[in-house]
Amino acid sequence: MKYNKLGCTGLEVSEIGFGGEWLERHDPAEAEDVMRYAASKGINIVDCWMPDPKSRDIIGKVISEDRDNWIVQGHIGSTHQNGQYVRTRDMKYVKPAFEDQLKRFRGDYIDLGMMHYIDSEAEWETCVKGDYFDYVRELRAAGTIRHIGMSTHNPVVGKLAAECGFIEMIMFSVNPAFDMKPATDNIDNLFGDYDGEGAGIDPQRAEFYRLCEEKNIGITVMKGFFGGRLFDKEKSPFARPLPPLSVFTTPLQDRR
Repeated sequence: MKYNKLGCTGLEVSEIGFGGEWLERHDPAEAEDVMRYAASKGINIVDCWMPDPKSRDIIGKVISEDRDNWIVQGHIGSTHQNGQYVRTRDMKYVKPAFEDQLKRFRGDYIDLGMMHYIDSEAEWETCVKGDYFDYVRELRAAGTIRHIGMSTHNPVVGKLAAECGFIEMIMFSVNPAFDMKPATDNIDNLFGDYDGEGAGIDPQRAEFYRLCEEKNIGITVMKGFFGGRLFDKEKSPFARPLPPLSVFTTPLQDRR
């Protein structure tokens, strides 16, 4: 396994991470064994945006067995309301959801406290000027989160985060198909009909990657395979399936 320094956090993270989405669909013992197998192969970073108790319990049980060797991305603003995922900045829900995450992770800190899923400039402004960000800063000051991160699908918002001075890393949607698409504050637009228009990387995305490199802002990757579309001949925007190893064989700085 190769390890890379995650920007200015200084954390050494495995080149491949464990994305925990859909854990709730599996038998807990089976899911726990998959995580342990990943760890045995050198994977040391896990993302948990999911607010449901089952997913959090599965992750919590495994990381508690060897907590010092796991780097955890935990999301702030991902909540479970009436059995459903709800993204919110309402502190009535945000704080209990984060405290539930800590409890189910069986610890008193999370390595990367992620400002969850900010895709519009208006929402960015709302988040950093209200009670939500005050809470994030309190968690950082107390050591409950070791580093402040953010997740976004929008390179325009990503640039704002990279320039702000307090975001230390960003979880971003990176893959060859997304890289050709212009910025949008509605990720659903990227999952409709897609004909692969455009040539080369979108300038706003290229600028975002350049800025992160310049500012030493680490990037962790989500949606790396375009929801599986890159491997499906009928759905791939390239009119053919891509072999898995072709997706991330070129460093970001060489893909501008």
